Amino acid sequence: MTRHTVAPKGQGGKGAFHRIADAVRAAAPGDLVVIAPGTWNEAVVLDRAVVLTAEHGRGSVVLAAPAGDRPAVTVDGPDCALHGVTVWGSDEGAPAVAVQPGAGLVMEDCAVEGGRIQVRGPDDEEAGTTAVMLRRCRLEGARLAGLYLAGGVRAQVEDTTVTGVDGTGVVLSGSARLDAVRLRLGRTTGSGIRLRGNARLRLADSTLTGTGRAGLLLEDGSEATAGELRIESPGAAGVHLTGSARAELTDCRIRGAASVGLAVQDKAQLKATGCAVADAGANGVLLTGVATARLADCRIDGSAFSAVHASGTATGHLADCLVRGGSEHGVHAAGDSRVELADCGIRDVAMTGVAVVDQAAATVTGCRIDGAATGIGVGSATGTRVESTSVTGTKEIGVQVASGGVAVLTGIRIIGAGAAGVVVDKGADATVEGGSVEDCGGSGVVVWTGARPSVTDLRISRPAKNGVFLADGAGGTFTSLDVTGSGFPALHVGASADPLFRQCRTRDCAEALGTDEGAAPRLEDCTADGVPLTFGAPAAAPSRPGSPATPPAAPGEPRTAGAGDAQDVPEEHLEDLLGELHALVGLDRVKHDVGSLVKLMQTVRRREEAGLPAPPLSRHLVFAGNPGTGKTTVARLYGRLLKALGLLRRGHLVEVDRTALVGEYVGHTGPKTTAAFNRALGGVLFIDEAYSLAPLGAGNDFGTEAVATLVKLMEDHRDDVVVIAAGYPGDMDRFISSNPGLSSRFGRTLLFEDYDAAELVSIVEHQAEEHQYELTPAARSELALLFERLPRGEGFGNGRSARQMFQEMTERQAQRVAELPAPTPDQLISLETQDLPVPATPS
Repeated sequence: MTRHTVAPKGQGGKGAFHRIADAVRAAAPGDLVVIAPGTWNEAVVLDRAVVLTAEHGRGSVVLAAPAGDRPAVTVDGPDCALHGVTVWGSDEGAPAVAVQPGAGLVMEDCAVEGGRIQVRGPDDEEAGTTAVMLRRCRLEGARLAGLYLAGGVRAQVEDTTVTGVDGTGVVLSGSARLDAVRLRLGRTTGSGIRLRGNARLRLADSTLTGTGRAGLLLEDGSEATAGELRIESPGAAGVHLTGSARAELTDCRIRGAASVGLAVQDKAQLKATGCAVADAGANGVLLTGVATARLADCRIDGSAFSAVHASGTATGHLADCLVRGGSEHGVHAAGDSRVELADCGIRDVAMTGVAVVDQAAATVTGCRIDGAATGIGVGSATGTRVESTSVTGTKEIGVQVASGGVAVLTGIRIIGAGAAGVVVDKGADATVEGGSVEDCGGSGVVVWTGARPSVTDLRISRPAKNGVFLADGAGGTFTSLDVTGSGFPALHVGASADPLFRQCRTRDCAEALGTDEGAAPRLEDCTADGVPLTFGAPAAAPSRPGSPATPPAAPGEPRTAGAGDAQDVPEEHLEDLLGELHALVGLDRVKHDVGSLVKLMQTVRRREEAGLPAPPLSRHLVFAGNPGTGKTTVARLYGRLLKALGLLRRGHLVEVDRTALVGEYVGHTGPKTTAAFNRALGGVLFIDEAYSLAPLGAGNDFGTEAVATLVKLMEDHRDDVVVIAAGYPGDMDRFISSNPGLSSRFGRTLLFEDYDAAELVSIVEHQAEEHQYELTPAARSELALLFERLPRGEGFGNGRSARQMFQEMTERQAQRVAELPAPTPDQLISLETQDLPVPATPS
């Protein structure tokens, strides 16, 4: 190997070259070209196996391309190398280093600035490959791409940084192959790494940070394997697979993705083991098309949308995974997708732990769902199987099989549900085999009209209401059922309901059997506290201290928006409802407006009964007012008034907000809005904070789709529903003007004024009376002064503030009375001036 020296004129001694290009031309294959420190304005072509090295090491030599479109370094020969050289390109959007097909280059301790490294291989792999190695290099300041590999390229990257790229950090296309270890990539306006064609990537111990789009993007038939990869704050998805791409991830971490953590679309396939996705701006994992994903031992935390969402005909397999937090569902299967969950945990999600809708299907085995709003929700006719799974601490229902849903529950355990344990809605098909429902806040099992589940070997312990509640016209078969310690009758059977109870046992319940007129239960070999139980002569439960009195027939089950068909409002008299309206504190203008509407509608009703045409009338209203001014209370009364007038058939209220109407992906909002609207048919749809459907600068916000859907539904069902849009006065005009159809349908606005101090005192007194407290005259006067001085800024809640004030007073009174040696009854109920909270001193 011959050594050639390149130095400025007057330096380097005899035989030194003054241009790098001259030294390269003089070199034989395998020779070494040593470059003295300085900036060399040349475009160098390496057409043979030579090595360029900086004499004084990294950063001492800058090879700068002259102005124009030529690369600073063009590699045409095999086995070329650069050591310690900094390369400056002349155009950020052009190659600074270009490696031609069939050539080879090793770069060590080099930097490339102001242009990309572009490596092209033969289109036909039989013609050979292009080989490149980057070790301890830095690529910065390119446009379009930092490192571009195309065709038959085999590249290795070690301990290298790619940063500050106005475009994609690394691009692989065609049949390019890249093995990268300890790659540090960040600050790109496009994706971090993009694979196209049949490209292949192996990535280990690397980080992709602050990319403008996806962290890792795979398209077409590309493939990638990654281990110990960290993707931080990508501007789109963390990892995005489309086409028929495949990826295998092991021990990878994706945090703060602006959209989806892991997106798998079309025919793509993903395998992830030991990975974590945190704080995704949309779904943690999104599966669409016919994609497939297999996740094992993965963690998905804090997703803004559903942690796992599957649609189309996608398939998701999750084993030993954990979902924590999140603003929507834990796992959401829609379309014709299939989801299998085994030994997974889902905790503290805002909506449903596992939600299955449309024609999707799910298998849930050995899972743990804790702290969701609803544990499992099934609205799919395809069929969902739940085995050996526990649902604990839900805010609402444990398991709900909605209308059209089909589910088989085997060995399920439901503990501490805030409402019912299991709900089977009208038109649903449910089979329950074994398991238990414990300590739920409603009934153990609720069966709505027309539903006929099969329930076998289920233990129901300590439900706050009924063990089993069957609505009018419900049925089903209940075999070997145990009900213990129910607060209402263990078995409640509504009118025309005809369930079969076989070998069922009730113990320590308020009552064994409660029936409505027309109920037709069949009981075979059933007992209540060991005594045979027959219809018509139920055995009485033994008297127990503190046992609640038997409630009225058909106590029902509290319903929430989205929990199935809402119950009808019972028949009420118009005069009683108007009296209830006028008994409300304050709201004089609202009372007058509602009274005027009632008179108008009475006239409309009489004209219809007389066979006269009804005048044009819009029953939809805008309620404009600050929080806590009674909007929801009046909306509920309005529905009851319209039912009493015969203008609504049910009169119930369904309360929703943006989250109940707006979907999480394209095509989701319309069905979601329609479902909420359909629950309100026959009654009132109350949209709280309606202005959030038309946010400022909405652009392509899905709220506009929800508004358009509402407008059409209001027209299609104009005689069977009333819509009330509520929100801050200053924002409702913007909402109404956001769609021409809204302004034509909402013809009247009711203004809810803030409560004055005297009205707030009245609310506190009403609360005190309800809870058997009394305000002393002095306390009442001081309370009025306190309300007058109370700041009425953004945090002021009107009636809510009054109720909070009452709560704080009772807490302070309890602390005061606890210090008395023997308080009298009067002292226990009296609220004194010292029980008033001390107002904050302005700073």
